[in-house]
Amino acid sequence: MNKLIGSICALATPFDGDDLDLKAFAALLDYQIDAGTQALVVAGSTGEAHALDDDEYDRLLAFAVEHVGRRVPVLAGTGHANTRKTVAITRRARDLGADAALVVTPYYVRPTQEGLRRHFTDVAEQGGLPIVLYNVPGRTGCDLLPETTAKLASHERIVGIKEARGESERVDALVALKSDTFTILSGDDPTCMRAMLSGADGVVSVTANAAPAAVRALCDAALAGDRASAQAADACLIALNSLLGVEPNPIPVKWALQELGLGSATPRLPLLPLSAAHRSRVAQALRDLGLAVQPRHSDAA
Repeated sequence: MNKLIGSICALATPFDGDDLDLKAFAALLDYQIDAGTQALVVAGSTGEAHALDDDEYDRLLAFAVEHVGRRVPVLAGTGHANTRKTVAITRRARDLGADAALVVTPYYVRPTQEGLRRHFTDVAEQGGLPIVLYNVPGRTGCDLLPETTAKLASHERIVGIKEARGESERVDALVALKSDTFTILSGDDPTCMRAMLSGADGVVSVTANAAPAAVRALCDAALAGDRASAQAADACLIALNSLLGVEPNPIPVKWALQELGLGSATPRLPLLPLSAAHRSRVAQALRDLGLAVQPRHSDAA
């Protein structure tokens, strides 16, 4: 697999009642590829991996791999709170054809930094796929520190990190670890432009679900060092980025996708559809980006 760069979309998972909506998922995959998205994450946190049973996970990933047909890399979310389970899921993803695994830090259990080092090393050595580390302390209660990442970055099967902390100090510390074989990816849409202008290689984006062409344009400008164009592209996305954070991910982005005709806005419990107070603002932010909002549907989703 070539080095991961640019605009990478953390895909939402459309549901049709109690089942997967693979027709809507196919449309979302095509929407991404047609707009220039450079890699796709299936069954990550935005994809409600926690809400998928084993058969659904397998069907969703196998469908994505077949439908994408190697046009862009497909990364599978395989992180779990336990190392043995993470290795097992990573092996399943390998057997289903994923190109790499996105492995979140173990959530809730709050391991030490040495525990994290050993966890990711075991997954890399036993899981059978290249892995991208994923640090998102706001969701996991666990922070993978740069000094621990430095110990992992030289492993031949650890190919990058998605860092959801957007502070410039954190980004700078990780960019110092960048190499031809280790990529630094922002995991925070509102600060990804700054990260890329500071040397990060791209972004794993939630916003790209709804606005893939705009996120690709931002990445192209920032990675080319064109600060003025990057700032202009980022300014266009500020409203949508903000609205996609008004309730826990993926609640707002699933509403945005419904507005675009790309599946139902309804996540699985305990998540609920976006509160009515925010819905018209999401639709307006999409229109402001020139995106084709569908005719008004009932707000009783």
